[in-house]
Amino acid sequence: MIKGSLKAYIFLLYLTGATGAIGGLTTSASAQSQSIPSDNSFTLDQCYQQAEVNYPLSRQRGLIEKTKEYTIDNIAKGIYPQFSVSGTATYQSAVTKISIPGYTIPTVSKDQYKLYGEVSQTLSDFGINQQKRAISRNDADIQQENLNTELFQLKDRINQLFFGALLIDGQLEQNELSKKDIQTGMDKVQASINNGTDFNSSLNKLKAELLKTDQHSIELKASRKAYTDMLGLFLNQTITDATILIKPTAPAALTDSISRPELRAYDLQTKSYLLQRHLTKINNYPQLSAFFQGGIGKPSPLNSLSTDLTGYYLTGLRLSWNIGGLYTYKKDQLINKNNQEIIQTQRSTFLFNTTLTLKQQYADIVRYQQLIQSDNEIVNLRASVKQTSAVQLANGVINTNDYLNDINAEAQARQDRVVHEVQLLLSQYNHKTTSGN
Repeated sequence: MIKGSLKAYIFLLYLTGATGAIGGLTTSASAQSQSIPSDNSFTLDQCYQQAEVNYPLSRQRGLIEKTKEYTIDNIAKGIYPQFSVSGTATYQSAVTKISIPGYTIPTVSKDQYKLYGEVSQTLSDFGINQQKRAISRNDADIQQENLNTELFQLKDRINQLFFGALLIDGQLEQNELSKKDIQTGMDKVQASINNGTDFNSSLNKLKAELLKTDQHSIELKASRKAYTDMLGLFLNQTITDATILIKPTAPAALTDSISRPELRAYDLQTKSYLLQRHLTKINNYPQLSAFFQGGIGKPSPLNSLSTDLTGYYLTGLRLSWNIGGLYTYKKDQLINKNNQEIIQTQRSTFLFNTTLTLKQQYADIVRYQQLIQSDNEIVNLRASVKQTSAVQLANGVINTNDYLNDINAEAQARQDRVVHEVQLLLSQYNHKTTSGN
């Protein structure tokens, strides 16, 4: 979209430059294609790419990918056999004593010890591990799209800087044309002075106007440097006065279809809730696992009458079912559904606002196209008047002031056209950026 700051700047240049004599756009910085330029030039697409590469936030992309790999790898190990080691040492105030006449039954010691290890293997994963991995991948994709959204905003900032500098380049070129017109007038006035038909005061007026155009060039170059310095910071490149910013051609076709990373992020968030909903469901299923436990104990865990430290083992199946999740299952699903609807509402709001912006930008494009058609006619008429004035000045029909007025009138017309041309391109590329196409 067109940012207010850039529009204000363009019109500020338009107003402040009205006093200077401005000529027409040349093609030195206006190539008709965005082919690969020399080392001393940049296309708009190159600026987009270079800015994204050099923006510090881009480093997160690799970190997100690595984090996803580590997380998925850890989750995958959840189906591996689980091994645990436990031990206890206790002393109790009393133990069971059994007395049977004629039999000696050993009494268990009050100090008791147990050290064992257990290996267990789940037999009823029900796809829980696979579901957790899918959620982890989806969460990483959401982070990537959120990063893409933030990096996408760079295009708008690059548009402001690139087209702002491009406008100044056009004005500088026009200023040079105006200087040539003034120099032509000076030559004609000098000839008249030599012939004794004009005065030095007329020549001095033209010299003063020439100095004003030089001053205007100085102001424009300072403004360009401010823009290119900021652009260079984004690109991590040094942009000098000699660096050419290649004027892009108009986009081949503008469409109202929206393909923004924000939409992909919304879709992934909706998918995340669907995956979480299924995980909540299968987490409430009973869990079955096989286990093997072996260790030593005093008394033996398998023979409580043993008074010696003996080894033991046992193996079997274990069934567990935590029904606590069933108490909140229904409300959890309703919360999940509400969250999905919230995401859909946010997505619809984003589409509405973006569509509104696209319509405004398209209206601006049509307006500038119509203005440029009128500008072309005005420039042709003003150029014709200026040529006639040059002849009249040489013949002494008009004075220097009249000639300068006609030069400045043509310069103003050319400046209007250049401003509208840059604004048209800016609106077209803002439309392209807003739609994400």
